[in-house]
Amino acid sequence: MIDKIGSLIIDLESMTVSAEERELLNHPLVGGVILFAKNYESREQLTQLSTQIKSTRCNPLILMVDQEGGRVQRFIHEFTRLPYMAEFGKIYDKDPDAACHLAQECGWLMATELLAAGIDLSLAPVLDLNKGISSIIGQRAFHSNPQHVIQIASAFIRGMREAGMASTGKHFPGHGSVQLDSHIANPIDERSIQEIEREDMVAFAGMVNAGISAIMAAHIVFPKGDTLPVGYSHYWLKDVLRDGLGFNGVIFSDDLSMEGANISSHFSDRVLAAREAGCDFALLCNNRAGVIQVLDDSRFASHWVNREKWGVLQGNFAHVRKQAYQENPRWREMHHLLEKMNTGEPFHEHPIA
Repeated sequence: MIDKIGSLIIDLESMTVSAEERELLNHPLVGGVILFAKNYESREQLTQLSTQIKSTRCNPLILMVDQEGGRVQRFIHEFTRLPYMAEFGKIYDKDPDAACHLAQECGWLMATELLAAGIDLSLAPVLDLNKGISSIIGQRAFHSNPQHVIQIASAFIRGMREAGMASTGKHFPGHGSVQLDSHIANPIDERSIQEIEREDMVAFAGMVNAGISAIMAAHIVFPKGDTLPVGYSHYWLKDVLRDGLGFNGVIFSDDLSMEGANISSHFSDRVLAAREAGCDFALLCNNRAGVIQVLDDSRFASHWVNREKWGVLQGNFAHVRKQAYQENPRWREMHHLLEKMNTGEPFHEHPIA
C-alpha cells in the first residue's frame, strides 16, 4: 500500500498525455493533475484521458478540476450547465429549505458527473462572501451573509459526499472584501483581524465544523495579520486555520503562477514557501517551465503528503458506472431543473421534490 504521494499539482497542455508529460507524472514530487477546458473535448475523451493519466504510474494521482458553476466550469459540453452559486443564495432569501435542498442536489449531480469520467475532485465550493466588492468572486459566492453561506454550502458538500467526492472550500480567509483579482494583481485587505473574524472567517469556521475536506488559501495580503500572502503565511495557515479553527484536513495553495503569489521569480521558491507555511499541496498551473524548475530542485526530495491527507481526496467510484447516472431519476430531475434555469426561467419557481 502506498503511504505517501508528492505535493505538487500540475496541469497538462492538451487532451492527451504527451511523452514529456508522462515523464513529469512519474516524478515522485507530483501528486496530482488539475484539468482545464483546454484538456476537454467530450466525456468519452475525458474518460480516456483520466484513465491514461492514472495508468502512467503505480502510485496514485489525484485528478481535479474547477467545476464550481457559472463562469467557472471547465467541462461544459455533455455536462450539465451549473448555475452561479449566488442563485442558491437568492432562493435562500425566500425559501431556505428549498435552497438547501437544491444546493445538495446540485452538489450531488456535479460530483456524480465528474466521478463518472474518472475525476476525483472538484475544487468547490467557494466560501467567500459576495459583498459586491470583489471583481473575481461576485456571483461565485453563495451569499453576503456568512451564516447563510454555511447553511447552503453545508448542503452542497453533503451532496458531494453522497456521490463519493470530497469538498474544497475557498479562498481562506475570504476574498470577498478586495476588489483586485489575484490572478493579475496583488490584493491587500487592510481590515483588522477582528473584523475578518466577525465576517469572512465565520463561513470558514462553520464549514470546518461541517466537516469540509480541504481548504484553499487566498493569494491576498492581510497586513494586520502578516505581510505575506495567506498561502505563504504560517500565521494564517497554522496559527489561525490549524490551531484556531481546529482544521485537520488538506490545505491547498491556490495556483502559484498567479500574480498574487509572486514573491519570487523562481517558482521553486514559491512552492517551498507554500509548503513551509503549511500547504499540503501546491498548485502550479499553465507554467511548464516553472514545473520543470521545481522538479529539478533537490530541496523537494522529501516533500510528501501522507495517506491520511491525500486519501480523503480520492473519489469513491464504487457507485459510478459510465453513463449510468443519466438513468437515475435523481439526476434527471435536477438536470431538468438546471436546464430550465439556463433558459432564463426563474429557478425558485420550479417544484422541489
